[in-house]
Amino acid sequence: MSSRLRVRLRKSPISYTQEARGTLRALGLRRISDVSEVPDNPATRGMVRAVRFLVDVEEVPAPEKGRGHGGAHGRAAGGAAGSKAAHAKAASGPVEEAP
Repeated sequence: MSSRLRVRLRKSPISYTQEARGTLRALGLRRISDVSEVPDNPATRGMVRAVRFLVDVEEVPAPEKGRGHGGAHGRAAGGAAGSKAAHAKAASGPVEEAP
């Protein structure tokens, strides 16, 4: 099994049961052509099966292990690179130490 399913709402849920509309909402689909990625497990497969006449489904291949970008996602160590405090600290100039 893949780890994710990509579900796309292809038909309007108007004139279908309240349960079908609720299932679509639970899958994260609100408008026609909305796309949602959900975990691939028996619960979500059952939800998709219940509204199979309204959606298109495709399996998203699992990412290869060991080929990630690392844990920092481009941020500096400490996580303060994008914060206001980091910008204020950088704008205040160099800090001199007392003797």
